[in-house]
Amino acid sequence: MPLPIEPAIPELRAALARHYRAVLEAPPGAGKTTRVPLALLDEPWLGGQRIVILEPRRLAARAAALRMATTLGEAIGGTVGYRIRRDTRVGRSTRIEVVTEGILTRMLQHDLALDGVGLVIFDEFHERSLVADTGLALTLASAESLRDDLRILVMSATLDGRVVADLLGGAPVVRSAGSSYPVVTGLAPPRPGSRIEAHVASVVREALTAEAGSLLVFLPGAGEITRVAERLAGNVPADTIVRPLHGSLPADAQDAAIAPATAGKRKVVLATSIAETSLTIDGIRVVIDSGEMRIPRFSPRTGMTRLETVRVSRASADQRRGRAGRLEPGICIRCWSAADDAGLVPFTRPEILDADLASLALDLAAAGFTDPGELRWLDPPPHAAFAQAQELLRLLGALDAAGHITPHGEAMTALGAHPRLAHMLVRAREAGGDSLATATTLVALLEERDILRSTDGPPLADVTTRLDAINRDVDAMQLAGAEVDRGAAARVREGVREWRRRVGPGIEAIPSDDELDAGLLLALAYPDRVAQRRDAVGRFLLRNGRGAVLPSRDPLAHAEWIVAAAIDDTGRDGRITLAAPLDVTQLVARAAEQTTSVDEIEWNAATGSVVARSRLLLGALALRDVAIADPDPVRVAAAFRGGIIGAGIDALPWGSAATLRARLAFLHHHDESWPDVSAAALEPRLEEWLGPDMVRLRKLDQLARVDMGEALRRLLTWEQRRELDELAPERIVVPSGSSVAIDYGKPAAPTLAVRLQEVFGMRATPRIMAGQVPLTMELLSPARRPVQVTRDLASFWANGYFDVRKDLRGRYPKHHWPDDPLAAEPVRGAKRRKR
Repeated sequence: MPLPIEPAIPELRAALARHYRAVLEAPPGAGKTTRVPLALLDEPWLGGQRIVILEPRRLAARAAALRMATTLGEAIGGTVGYRIRRDTRVGRSTRIEVVTEGILTRMLQHDLALDGVGLVIFDEFHERSLVADTGLALTLASAESLRDDLRILVMSATLDGRVVADLLGGAPVVRSAGSSYPVVTGLAPPRPGSRIEAHVASVVREALTAEAGSLLVFLPGAGEITRVAERLAGNVPADTIVRPLHGSLPADAQDAAIAPATAGKRKVVLATSIAETSLTIDGIRVVIDSGEMRIPRFSPRTGMTRLETVRVSRASADQRRGRAGRLEPGICIRCWSAADDAGLVPFTRPEILDADLASLALDLAAAGFTDPGELRWLDPPPHAAFAQAQELLRLLGALDAAGHITPHGEAMTALGAHPRLAHMLVRAREAGGDSLATATTLVALLEERDILRSTDGPPLADVTTRLDAINRDVDAMQLAGAEVDRGAAARVREGVREWRRRVGPGIEAIPSDDELDAGLLLALAYPDRVAQRRDAVGRFLLRNGRGAVLPSRDPLAHAEWIVAAAIDDTGRDGRITLAAPLDVTQLVARAAEQTTSVDEIEWNAATGSVVARSRLLLGALALRDVAIADPDPVRVAAAFRGGIIGAGIDALPWGSAATLRARLAFLHHHDESWPDVSAAALEPRLEEWLGPDMVRLRKLDQLARVDMGEALRRLLTWEQRRELDELAPERIVVPSGSSVAIDYGKPAAPTLAVRLQEVFGMRATPRIMAGQVPLTMELLSPARRPVQVTRDLASFWANGYFDVRKDLRGRYPKHHWPDDPLAAEPVRGAKRRKR
């Protein structure tokens, strides 16, 4: 039976022959993945060269290669082969290679010209994986600079082909109408508050009763798959087999999930988004979609990645629905509401916008590119995330200051692991002894989901417990209050063997004086996650300044130093899920270049003093913190100055000098040749007037011992010092003989507050500032309460006094209130009225 893609093949051949680049749009089930490479294999322009196909998923890569080989009647590894992680099946006669897991990127790093390759196909490009985006950018660079004969074909089911065609320089777009059977789509929203696993399991049981054929159920992750499988166990018809399908399963389990059901049986395949595209699972007639998917989100702020469960996009939902109509009319049941359906976003965000870009930055550097702007992208890598990735690589020693790859970085690239883990492996290989054996086991553990399962809260975080389980070949026992997951442990051991093969010789336990334990090895991989315990059990501060916590019941919660390999980055403080104790002295001995020795002389606002300490820092962590006995006096004065400015000039202990400052403010108000003593003016001149005293001081309260008046006088010239008391006297003598202080609180109009009886005989208002400024007279009663305010004393005697006198005689009848105040004797005390 001809595949739906067949009518588009001639147009595709012509496009590649003329334009060297093309975009193929074909819906799910058209057969593009397995038919197109075979149809192009004998094109004249290929000239016997190879075709490389990039598949975003390992399972799809193996399945596609096997189907093409079967079509040719050959075994895998003949004309058609594949290269995926931990599994390579190619031979000398292989012409079509299906690759994944960044293998195309490795090929381009070793040979940017891709010698011997005539066509590179990017399949399922609509998934916008980071690997595919990187591969396309580097392949375009190869075609534009080294290989003008290299063909590029981008195939997609849902992505707008015109956008990709523009990126390819105006490539032609070939469209295949495809052919699929009708799919009836229904909605089955969950009840409010119900868990997704319970609801999906219920929908599955109803569909098994109502519909014929096998079921494909989409769930966000392996955890949900396990819980749904547990709910279905013993609750499905006898002819039904439940099969999980996700990326961490071994190959034989994945093959069992996609293989046809045996005669008289049907399957329920519980899958992640791995089954959205490329795969054809025989017998599927019903699709049940949870509507959720799990994607990694990287935070440049924290430098950590967390898995986030999100609603699927419209494109993904349509891809999933299409699985039901590949071989016959089908049913799709969507486990969400009509409102949710209307709110689906059109496409899933490209991985490059949310991913950890450390691997990308290293890959580009290995290919000779220090700036992603040198390449062409559909979506350029975010600047902040890429800059942070480069900073991490510099910390690991993989890049130099200019962003070029170092010899150590090249050794890391050759291993094909995440840069953190590759760095750890290379350093462990250099250390010798048992270091490499421990490192390879750690890498295998970190790449697999946790091998410990606990029903009573999360298992203990110590990674050494997991190492013990793997090294002792423990499969089914209680370990640190948790049970070992046999399947995960088996995959870890397989990973250990693979990593030991890939890392190369030297795994034997050769005696070494420089062996690295698990904590040191993890600190090499995660230098930014070295953590120091804070003020409470289980609370830690990471080297990058981020907070993290462990449950108080976890023994590691009491450790002074740990390194966190896995952190759930949610909330104010991340939750540490995997860590190891750390001997920080050994870390400093091995990574002294990462430490910084600083003498900190700074102001402490809490104590109101200058603090001088010598600190050895590892990022935000203090490895050593001791007081400096004899700090630099210049730096002390600078810190003290900062403390004064922070507290504010007006907050200084002015004491009696406040009067002098007010007198100077009065003089400046009337004559700008006098210094401005406002806070805004004094602050920038602090060194000039208070500097000589600050050198001797460390605490704010020590200013109480400083003569602040003399400090202010440093701003005066010799002539101003001489004229100060004459122009702005502190006190004035009134007729009673009393020396009364002048209040300079209002620079425009200083005030003299004096009892009325003490100025009998004073004919005119006293003046200051060489007679230019009259004082404001605040005349007081015998009880020192204001009775009149005037700046014209003569007018007061002539007019206002008699009204005031009438009032005062009534309130103070025993006091003397003369008829002629200018002729009366002034009274200093409480002189009685004459009888």
